[in-house]
Amino acid sequence: MRRDEQVGATREALLTAAERLFAERGVYAVGNRQISEAAGQGNNTAVGYHFGTKADLIRAIARKHAEQIERIRERMMNDIAGSTDPRDWVSCLVRPFTEHLESLGSPTWYARFAAQVMADPTLNEIMVDEALTAAPILRSFRDGLTRCLPGLPAEIRHERAGMARHLVVQTCVERERALAEGTPTLQPTWDDLATGLIDAIAGLWQAPVTQRP
Repeated sequence: MRRDEQVGATREALLTAAERLFAERGVYAVGNRQISEAAGQGNNTAVGYHFGTKADLIRAIARKHAEQIERIRERMMNDIAGSTDPRDWVSCLVRPFTEHLESLGSPTWYARFAAQVMADPTLNEIMVDEALTAAPILRSFRDGLTRCLPGLPAEIRHERAGMARHLVVQTCVERERALAEGTPTLQPTWDDLATGLIDAIAGLWQAPVTQRP
């Protein structure tokens, strides 16, 4: 290999190893030495050399997946431009994530990695920052959903967006873990899982709002 190919292969091996270990053990339970060993690197400083801090490594993993997910979301949103059906917009929230996981084959670790990172307020900011790189797409998504739910107060939309995000990630975590362990799954395919999530989240968005004191 040329040197640039070797560097690229090493970075990819480190990213894959880190994602798997973070997903399975938790971010703070895994050190650079373990990541280097899992990636087949004899040099224990490889992670620091290629990525810098642990936060930088997490950002690199998040960015790799976010770019692919947002490409799917942009394609889907182009297909439903102007729709006033909430299910269309909920599909654009759910299916990019499930389609991406399906495209990775099995086993995958990204859903579990995302759940581990989202559980930490500081690290979750990294996921949010990476999502904001697709700000025009997200703004179009927000505007499209708002048009479908004109009577829903902004603070309730924000609250339910958080609920929907956690529902998508945690449901995908359960399927991803079951596939990795060879145990029964709730739904036979990622597509079936996505359909169930869309049903549930569309109902969540359209649920009545109790007046609060």
